[in-house]
Amino acid sequence: MKRYTVVLFLFCAGFLFAQESEVGGIRADQLGISTAQQYLREISLDKFEYDGYWRAVMSSDQGYAYARLFEGSPAGKVPVVGEEDLNISDKYVLGTRVDFLHRGHSSVALYPTHSIPIEGVTKTISVWVAGRNFNHELKVIIQDFFGRQFELSLGKLNFQGWKQLTVAIPPQEADGINGVVQRNYHYHNKIGIQVVGFRVVFDPAEAVGSYYVYLDDLRAVTDLFAEDDREPDDMVDAW
Repeated sequence: MKRYTVVLFLFCAGFLFAQESEVGGIRADQLGISTAQQYLREISLDKFEYDGYWRAVMSSDQGYAYARLFEGSPAGKVPVVGEEDLNISDKYVLGTRVDFLHRGHSSVALYPTHSIPIEGVTKTISVWVAGRNFNHELKVIIQDFFGRQFELSLGKLNFQGWKQLTVAIPPQEADGINGVVQRNYHYHNKIGIQVVGFRVVFDPAEAVGSYYVYLDDLRAVTDLFAEDDREPDDMVDAW
């Protein structure tokens, strides 16, 4: 009888431990990673308000590309939290025109005057796009901690009107070297990625005549926990 009593006690103790080791469906050993160590915020990177800041680049044997600002704004766009009363200029969008010389595999790249750094560890990047319902593909070009460039697909442009396209940033590998690396345990004062530009990859079947695409309101959702975690008296390795 005593043996059955001991078994029952152990079973109940194990059940109670399992109940206490989960909070809101998250295991206790994951709470620090999933909740306490994240401070997520959506931030504005560029509203495309400065004439000449972006340029269009295309192979001269494929066609000609031009980029300029136009007045306009997506109807469904809402301000970033905290910017509602700051009177930040948001009057223009970036328009790009491509004139194809012939059908074929081609693309146009849009580059800013200098790359756009993102605070913290970036989770997603988004941009509003009017793609004119063509089967072309929009990609964002980023640069990671080690200066390596990656092109991440934001999706096809086969829709009418404005649409906000979003891409998740792939997590870095556990070794801290492979993948899109955003931080390295050796350096706490250098974190994050940079937006280098955009690329529109054309569907050869629709690469004919003239093509127009418009961009507005480049944003990112980023984890700023590591920014607040820096030592105030640490040295900066930038010399």
